[in-house]
Amino acid sequence: MRKVFQSELTQVGDDLIEISKLVHEAITKATTAFEGADVDLAQDVIAADARIDFLQNSLDERAIDILALQGPVASDLRMIVGSLRMSASLERMGDLARHVAQLARLRYPANVIPSSLTETFQAMARYDIEIVAKVIELLETRDLEVARDILKINIAVDDLHLSVFKAIAAPEWKESAATTVDVALASRYFERFADHGVSVARKVTYLVTGEWQPEGF
Repeated sequence: MRKVFQSELTQVGDDLIEISKLVHEAITKATTAFEGADVDLAQDVIAADARIDFLQNSLDERAIDILALQGPVASDLRMIVGSLRMSASLERMGDLARHVAQLARLRYPANVIPSSLTETFQAMARYDIEIVAKVIELLETRDLEVARDILKINIAVDDLHLSVFKAIAAPEWKESAATTVDVALASRYFERFADHGVSVARKVTYLVTGEWQPEGF
C-alpha cells in the first residue's frame, strides 16, 4: 500500500513538471507571436491552453483522491496541499500566456506595442521565459538557490512594469486610447506571470524547509 502511495506522490510531482514545461512552451510561443504579429502562432497558444487546464484538473483530482484515501501526514501532506496550490499558479501562468497571444491576435496585422516600448517588452518576455525555465528546474531539483534566482528576476520584471506605467503617464505619450489600454494590459500580464512563478518558488521552499517564507525570502 505504501508503494502505491509513494507512486501516486511521484506522479503528482511529475504532473507539475509536465504542466510547467507546457507553460514554458506557451509563453515562448506567445511572446514570439506578440512581438512578430504572428496570428497563426497566437492561435496555437490559445488552443493549447486547454491541455494545461486538463492536466491541472487531473492533478487536482489525483491529489484530492490521495487526501481522501491515504490520510497523509506531515511532509506528505505538505506535498499534496502545496501541489494543489502550485498547479493553480501554473494554470494561471498558462492563462496569462494565452492572454498575451489573444492580444497579438486581436491587433493583427499590427503590432500590439509601439516602437518606443519594444525593447522594454522584449526584456519582460525574456525574463518571464527565464522564470518559468527556473520553475521547471526548481520542481525537478528543489534547489532553493534556484528559488532565490526566481525572486531576483521577478524584481527586474517589476521594475520594467513600473517603467511602462511611467511611460504611458508621461506628457509626451501620444498613442491612442486603444494602444494605451493594450500596453497596460500586456505589461500586467507579463508582471503577473512572473508573480505566479514566485508563488511556485515560495511553495517549493515551504515543501523543502517546512517553513512558510515571507515576501522577499
